[in-house]
Amino acid sequence: MNFQTYNPPERVLMGPGPSNINPRVLNALSKPTIGHLDPRFIDLMDEIKQLLKYAFQTENDVTFPVSAPGSTGMETCLVNLIEPGEKVVVCVNGVFGGRMKEIIERCGGIPVVVNDDWGTSVGPSKLEEALTENPVAKIAAFVHAETSTGALSDVKTLAEISRKHDCLTIVDTVTSLGGSELKVDEWELDAVYSGTQKCLSCPPGLSPVTFSEKAINKIKNRKTKVQSWFMDLNLVLGYWGSGSKRSYHHTAPINSLYGLHEALLILHEEGIENAWQRHTANGKIFCNEIKKIGLSPFVKEEERLSQLISVTVPKHADEALVRTNLLEKYNIEIGAGLGALAGKVWRVGLMGHTSNINNINLCVDALSKELAV
Repeated sequence: MNFQTYNPPERVLMGPGPSNINPRVLNALSKPTIGHLDPRFIDLMDEIKQLLKYAFQTENDVTFPVSAPGSTGMETCLVNLIEPGEKVVVCVNGVFGGRMKEIIERCGGIPVVVNDDWGTSVGPSKLEEALTENPVAKIAAFVHAETSTGALSDVKTLAEISRKHDCLTIVDTVTSLGGSELKVDEWELDAVYSGTQKCLSCPPGLSPVTFSEKAINKIKNRKTKVQSWFMDLNLVLGYWGSGSKRSYHHTAPINSLYGLHEALLILHEEGIENAWQRHTANGKIFCNEIKKIGLSPFVKEEERLSQLISVTVPKHADEALVRTNLLEKYNIEIGAGLGALAGKVWRVGLMGHTSNINNINLCVDALSKELAV
């Protein structure tokens, strides 16, 4: 074969992730690589921690990006906090709540599942009931923004209920960080993970996490070893901890961290509240525009994400063909439904750098043309 340099097509990424990347981030990725224990790189790590604290709205000292995608952030939170035999209340209203349940089982934990219909938010009364019926459970886990459905849950209320039952909280914010209101300290969340490829508009491959002092105390007082060496916070913090002297743990993805630093800097320049407002406004515009061409959002307005909107597929439409045509004719990527929603919805992302009026008009116009055929 005659191998050549790979040149990817330029797409408008309007699926569930990744989102389009700001040119400033792409430029940062191309900067010269230095060693992962170089003093200048350690300075960068400290800045990334401070910028992540701003994004999460927290002062947690243990705030850093795991060197792996969001699913590893999920696993990092779960494997560090759960010991074999512990009951964990886990709320499932889509794919990623279900993934939490799977990891809890792999940790040797006993999941107590709170189910809600796909496309709805987590029901606070159901969580309250489950915690009341399982007083030995000391951890509650739930998804803030369920990427598989486009539903947004009231994490502030869920956390209040959990605290009332003396439970630590583990929260999935993969799609909400930078796009939906999220206040880790004010809402007293304990272990929170996210991803870089959604509203931060950074390449996939890093997972920001933050842990409260209560969560760290539980981790430090475990009776058993964390089942994963790579994700054991007792070891990782020797590398991501404070101060200039860092112990070797792994070779960090240096250039990816350059990109994350620039993406977080862009978020800081925009202002976190402005970013939340931009995503909210653009989500409303998109929903209003698709209604004009006969389409409807799958999730009701009060429970709907602004940055990831599930659109009900009309009965007359070929769901897969429309997605294929959008990609091949217009260079627009939108996502298919997952699990119970496969073939029933399109998932349209308006995340980070992708979230603007030009992309909204482009996507709605393309959908209108394809559905008229």
